[in-house]
Amino acid sequence: MVESMSITDRGVVEYIGAHADDFLADLRAWLAIPSISGDPAAAADVARSAWWLGGALRDAGFPTVEVWETPGLPAVFAEWPSADPDAPTVLVYGHHDVQPAALADGWSTPPFEPTDVGDRLYARGAADDKGQVLFHLLGVRAHLAATGRTTPAVNLKLIVEGEEESGSPHLAALLRERRDRLACDVVVVSDTGMWGADTPSTCTGMRGLAEVQIDFHGPSADIHSGSFGGAVPNPATALARLIAALHDEDGHVAIPGFHSGVGELTDHERESFAKLPFDESVWLGNAKSGATGGEAGYTTLERVWARPTAEVNGIWGGYTGPGRKTIVPASAHAKVSFRLVDRQDPDEIERVVRAWVGERVPAGIRCELDFGTGVRPCLTPLDHPALRAVVRAMGRAFDTEILYTREGGSGPEADLQDVLRAPVVFLGVSLPDDGWHSIDEKVEKPLLLKGAEAAAYLWEELAASRLDATAGRDDR
Repeated sequence: MVESMSITDRGVVEYIGAHADDFLADLRAWLAIPSISGDPAAAADVARSAWWLGGALRDAGFPTVEVWETPGLPAVFAEWPSADPDAPTVLVYGHHDVQPAALADGWSTPPFEPTDVGDRLYARGAADDKGQVLFHLLGVRAHLAATGRTTPAVNLKLIVEGEEESGSPHLAALLRERRDRLACDVVVVSDTGMWGADTPSTCTGMRGLAEVQIDFHGPSADIHSGSFGGAVPNPATALARLIAALHDEDGHVAIPGFHSGVGELTDHERESFAKLPFDESVWLGNAKSGATGGEAGYTTLERVWARPTAEVNGIWGGYTGPGRKTIVPASAHAKVSFRLVDRQDPDEIERVVRAWVGERVPAGIRCELDFGTGVRPCLTPLDHPALRAVVRAMGRAFDTEILYTREGGSGPEADLQDVLRAPVVFLGVSLPDDGWHSIDEKVEKPLLLKGAEAAAYLWEELAASRLDATAGRDDR
């Protein structure tokens, strides 16, 4: 808790308050650009969004600003070196593309005509992610004004991609190609949010992903179940048995070797999760479900944030039309996804799944497995100095304890961590009801300003931290 505001903190707050209107005017101008990466017809708008951001970064004082072309849509890079020779290097990641949106979808106001309603600003991209990218520009100016510096306390870089909403298809290659320019000691991701306005939090990790389609082929064509049933292998029955064997009676994934690299939650993490005001009935409503379930011995939040899973996304085969068609089907199919945590590797998951399935394919059944491109999990230990710096910076801005969360989904953070070999920390202020990817997306304007305030403090906090290859290493 912050008992009294320091001179620096007071200067940050005063600067942000004095420049809030200009910041919001700039944000409205950027939000008016429909930079929809998934729509080929909007490619020119995505490029216009990149160039708009480049101009805003130059106006903020960044001496190096470049628009990087990719085989798809452009990314924006900016750099502001510190005058301090021993300053750590920090890379901020975000994206300037947005999801599709149209008034006909059910929006209350035109999605690309930013609309203010009290403390809320409605527009596509307001929270995801333009608002949370732009607060860094206000934050660095406040940092300089309050400290009297002419350069940041850290070597500050930004990479803002234009294809995140389309799955970041070219980001990994861009990171590898520009690795020297993007080299850093820590990555700060601001494409994220908090538990709630009254419960500020920071994310410490995201799960990885592996996906497979399983195809079982039996007879060369559908055959009569009276003439041949019970005397030849049925691929639908064989596949059903395989899927049923994915978990044991406690909901534990039963594939040998699947849990290699999975660590248990620390007491600190469990305690932090338990402090969150989690209402299971509300969560079940959002989940459209009547009951919780899953691996025994873990809470609901622990299951979706910190445990690996195997989920059947779809299963089909044989005749599914009206009436009857009494056959032994020629084939059966299933799509299965695996969410990964800690040090699980998608390539290793593919290996153990192939071995497990191969041992369970009965004679007379031909099996095909088609794996998609995997995503590695991303996790920063709670004792890492970069994460501690984020917690201190947010604590100064919100004047309260900052709790820890994780994300159950997957994103480009693992590529940032793996290619750049740097820890990833999260600084975001979006709320769960901000409507990401939905109608009436909005952002709370006071929270955006708190995000700028936390960013202003973060550069000072990171500069005072010991960021090296072994600090905070997780040896579980």
